[in-house]
Amino acid sequence: MKSHGAERAPTAVLNGNGRGQRGGRGNATVQRALEGEREIVEGRDLPRDVLVSVIVPALDEARNLPYVLPRIPTWVHEVVLIDGGSLDGTVEVARLLLPEIRVVGQERPGKGAALQAGFRAATGDIFVTIDADGSTDPAEIPLFVACLLSGADFVKGSRFVQGGGTDDMGVVRRGGNWMLRTAVRVAFGGRYSDLCYGYNAFWRSVLPVIDGDADGFEIETFMNVRVLAAGMKVAEVPSHEGRRIYGLSHLSTFRDGYRVLRTIVRERSQLRVAAGRLRLFNVNWRSLMLSADVPFPAPPTISVVVCTYMRARASELLRRAAIVA
Repeated sequence: MKSHGAERAPTAVLNGNGRGQRGGRGNATVQRALEGEREIVEGRDLPRDVLVSVIVPALDEARNLPYVLPRIPTWVHEVVLIDGGSLDGTVEVARLLLPEIRVVGQERPGKGAALQAGFRAATGDIFVTIDADGSTDPAEIPLFVACLLSGADFVKGSRFVQGGGTDDMGVVRRGGNWMLRTAVRVAFGGRYSDLCYGYNAFWRSVLPVIDGDADGFEIETFMNVRVLAAGMKVAEVPSHEGRRIYGLSHLSTFRDGYRVLRTIVRERSQLRVAAGRLRLFNVNWRSLMLSADVPFPAPPTISVVVCTYMRARASELLRRAAIVA
């Protein structure tokens, strides 16, 4: 693997209220990542015991792969391509471009099912998800990894903070993204600036939190609300989304928008059910969180970057509730 992409220094970070900020007053995690990014670009500052897996779902992307795979940094431990049943020679092109690439199939159709298959197959400590159509730039991988090494649990790309952008989003999709993002803020708190974007990175330890039923394009929203509700340290970094190079997108604006909304409602309902079950134990939320050494903030006002809203999953909270009761 050889990276041919030029370094692009992001000009904004998330400052805890969902807005990009110029200068050095941003979130400390992202600031440390920006300082260490140049070293990681060349692989010099990457700990030897930290392995990075890049996960690429693909369906008939043979013409686009030459613009993606060669740009992945050489220090990446492995690239896992999940083939959704391509008929255009996607797998053959991938192996020609990157002989050491790992190719796996998926049991069910859909981008979410593909990513979940990739998560199961990957062997690294850090997972980075990118798209195979050329819309996500592999040259941005060092910033995502640097952010994780600086203390974040989950790093999500944002097209709507300073330094980010998109060449592939019309008025309808922008409006839909805004409405869905607002729904997440109301239901879960936080200050996400972007919701439905496929460029993400996280530690392997996050996998149990994002394991669940999300087979389609709602997978990004599913992961975002899960890590938010679990109280993980989430950072947003600027990312630029380019246009698909060849072919047509598999995304359906209204159908997949509905699936995203349904996912938000379902996840919020499950959160409410968990809270109701805890009340059956007559366990005070605050005392439970303190006994579990988990901070319990005022819900909707908490920052995304250091979100401590409901750190444990519902099952874990129930188990602890039973012990306390």
